Amino acid sequence: MTMLNRREAIGGLAAGAATAGFGPAKAQSKPKIAFTLLFEPGGDVGWDPEHMRGVNMARAFHGDNVQIDTFHSVHEWGKGDKEVFQQLVADGYDMIFTTSAGYMQSTIEVAFEAPNVLFENCAGYIRAKNVSTYNARWYEGRTAQGFLAGSMTRTNKIGYLGAYPIPQVTRGINSAYLAAKTANPDVEFDIIWLNEWYNPDKEAQVAHQLLDRGCDILMQHTVSTAAVELAQEKGVYSFGQSSDMSKYGPDAVLTSMINNWGPYYTRRISEFLNSTWKSEDTWGGLGQEMIALGDLLPTLPNRVHLRAQDVIARIASGQQHPFVGPVRRQGGAGWLAPGEVASDSDLLTMNYYVDGIKSVFPAGS
Repeated sequence: MTMLNRREAIGGLAAGAATAGFGPAKAQSKPKIAFTLLFEPGGDVGWDPEHMRGVNMARAFHGDNVQIDTFHSVHEWGKGDKEVFQQLVADGYDMIFTTSAGYMQSTIEVAFEAPNVLFENCAGYIRAKNVSTYNARWYEGRTAQGFLAGSMTRTNKIGYLGAYPIPQVTRGINSAYLAAKTANPDVEFDIIWLNEWYNPDKEAQVAHQLLDRGCDILMQHTVSTAAVELAQEKGVYSFGQSSDMSKYGPDAVLTSMINNWGPYYTRRISEFLNSTWKSEDTWGGLGQEMIALGDLLPTLPNRVHLRAQDVIARIASGQQHPFVGPVRRQGGAGWLAPGEVASDSDLLTMNYYVDGIKSVFPAGS
């Protein structure tokens, strides 16, 4: 079975006549929209399930006005994604959502080949007239998680599982570390890179390694529940990633970072159907409800619970920014002066640790 056979499709009635600009291309056929996803279908938590929750929200909203199909196990980083995107164009899809930063380069290349097809790339940063980008400010949620980690550690060592040393993961590590230091000046981060988003066996192995090195809290920007389940087993704390993972670690998960793509998918498909779609970059966080934090662990000390709620509320309202100087880069090089707030351009290109982190940043990243 080929990749393009692994799709979920919905049928329906024909759409109305096409309008000028970026809108439905075929006068007598239903507009076709594709979503490419990283993994096999299934599972109730993680990266793909949250995108699927968003897709299903868009399906429920738009009903029979549009055909929305999903394609799973599309490999990223040029290892088959470009061919899949080209096939989707050939199959007549009008709009293609590519739901990973690893799809960015192939998205741009195929978009130039197909200027009448709209593309939406998640977590990428290269746009074109027919390519938009969208992303979540996960680093905002990491600030709250970092505060919790710094408050609850007893060994002063936080273990961090990183997928790839790319800016979206790196700025989360840095924001978590800076927040943890405000709660506990003695805290240290031990970071291990997996160079994979999802590998439960490898994630469990790395999590074991971090615990063996004295960490008593596990943070992650990887996709599986392996670290959460190990934390539950070993009696330490952890955080859910992408989804509410508390049921996999009811005594371990301090809170979860939850992705919320549905409102964005619904809106952008509406703009396509109404011919009001324009290329733009959307980067939303807690205030825009593009991410949310799950319930805080009920057994948290009351003072920690209240302070964490305050951090979350202040970031969501814009009163607090995760990156405010003085902050130096690892090694002591200057970055943010006292009171200076990091620019989006700095955050989008972040390829270094902040000063105080002792782990070595991967060379060439």
